[in-house]
Amino acid sequence: MSEPTADTSSTAGGMKLPDTYAPPDAINLNVSGKELAGPDRGFGQLWHKTYRIRLIGSPATPREVIGRWKANFSTYWPKGSNFYGSRPGIEAGEVAVINLEGPAGAPIATGIAVVRADDESFSFVTPQGHIFAGIIHFSAYADNECGATAVQIVSLIRAGDPLFEIGARLGVLQRQEDDFWKKTLGKLAADFGVVGQPVELQTALVDRRIRWAAASNVWHNSAIRTTLYLPIHALRRLLGK
Repeated sequence: MSEPTADTSSTAGGMKLPDTYAPPDAINLNVSGKELAGPDRGFGQLWHKTYRIRLIGSPATPREVIGRWKANFSTYWPKGSNFYGSRPGIEAGEVAVINLEGPAGAPIATGIAVVRADDESFSFVTPQGHIFAGIIHFSAYADNECGATAVQIVSLIRAGDPLFEIGARLGVLQRQEDDFWKKTLGKLAADFGVVGQPVELQTALVDRRIRWAAASNVWHNSAIRTTLYLPIHALRRLLGK
């Protein structure tokens, strides 16, 4: 099974994300000019999570699954959240704008950078201001125990700043994150004719400590910045800009 690693060449500060395309109705915010922020740059407790589903009954190979996933990544996201890729499919080097449905339905505009992609896996790193600072690895492999392809999402994440850590400690952001990826895998499996197969979740608290040196990350908090920007976004849409 493939596991994510906090590759310093991918997560170290200093690399500024470029401007990236998003349609007019999208909130293109908290991406351009931001630095990548892997788990080593977040604030809260460090979590390792694995979401896994087995495509029992489907003849799909790991390469077929990853190929379709990369080509149609946004279609598997839960309703209310949107992924605006800068390229037709997931490729290394892509920077995408994402609009997430936050608590109580409030939108959160942020993004991701694709730091790795091959025939059987791909990986994202989050930028400054994202809810979680971390790396997320998507992969598929032949599971000999069940005789089918297993698909998994493995994340190594910590809350990006003190406010997001409060939400994580209260369980709100953790539950939302888990529900998001479970629904994603469920929709992906359904596209291969597998319905009703449970999504397994393994969670481990890797480091209980918080990183007080990263408390200033709250300046980049994507939820706050999105909320403040919403009136401007609404005005621009009204004026057709």
